[in-house]
Amino acid sequence: MSRFKYTVGPWNVAEGVDVYGPPTRRVLTMHEKVERFAAMGFSAIQFHDDDAVPDIASKSVAQIEDEAHALREFLDGLGVGCEFVAPRLWFDPAFKDGAYTAPKRQNWEKAMWRSERSIDIARILGADFIVLWLAREGTLCMESKNPVTMIEQLRESLDRMLAHDDSIRIAVEPKPNEPIDRSYAGTVGHALALGDLTQDPSRCGVLVESAHSVLAGLDPTHDMAFALAAGKLFSVHLNDQNGMKFDQDKIFGSESLRSTFNQVKLLVDNGYGQRGEFIGLDVKAMRSSGDEFGFKHLENSLRVVQLMEDKVDRFDQSVVDAFVAEEDYEGLEMYVLELLLGS
Repeated sequence: MSRFKYTVGPWNVAEGVDVYGPPTRRVLTMHEKVERFAAMGFSAIQFHDDDAVPDIASKSVAQIEDEAHALREFLDGLGVGCEFVAPRLWFDPAFKDGAYTAPKRQNWEKAMWRSERSIDIARILGADFIVLWLAREGTLCMESKNPVTMIEQLRESLDRMLAHDDSIRIAVEPKPNEPIDRSYAGTVGHALALGDLTQDPSRCGVLVESAHSVLAGLDPTHDMAFALAAGKLFSVHLNDQNGMKFDQDKIFGSESLRSTFNQVKLLVDNGYGQRGEFIGLDVKAMRSSGDEFGFKHLENSLRVVQLMEDKVDRFDQSVVDAFVAEEDYEGLEMYVLELLLGS
């Protein structure tokens, strides 16, 4: 039995669409997905604003709040909560050149309206933070924007969200690239620094996704560790990534078992989850998987975390200390490998 509580988003059960091809699996409704998540034992659900309230941009504040209350009733009936709400701004053509870093002020105002509605939905659903994936907050043409001005505009955006609700927290989910070429806040360090620039740094933190750290050429464990040391690790997305290419959202542990072990060890050793934090699984089924296996990637990722928890419990720090004292790092290397390989 895992010591952690888990969350997942409706987008993690996808139809297999990619930029080179159409769907390969049947479409499920959001309610069908959430009902299955609840049956699988997930404690809470992650939502984009338009997962919670479809076609949100066309609706009034009153309509949005009514639909959010209806969703809350549905979740309560299943016995699951909401971890966070994230404004899905990158799908709107108005934000093709950024939302919080939109060059046109009217588009920035539109982005702020969506973000404030996300905060309202989060509070109705019982969540105390929102997540900002700064998907298009950068540039495809380096000279098209003044980067200092844009970073200041990012800070202004966070300040306005913080002012909208004095109890909401904001977690930035950094990613170095894709769909834009260059992000203004592409790493955990950038995201933490951005939060420190705001009017209330205590309410600003990060969501660290394993694959996004790999895409930046960094180690997910150290990114999580830095956020933990700062008291700013609001959530994690555990998954895996085959090198520095497009974002793959592979099942946790499918590429680097040692990194997987160290991520889980870090979370266990530092009491992650004891203050209400969840482990999110941002994984997607392979495009080649059939309909009947459309949820198996989630089952597999849950199982990997539990297997790694067992490895962590068997990890003997006294053995490690003895190797370090003797400067026998080759011995320590083999100790870890044998632990992971089951020898």
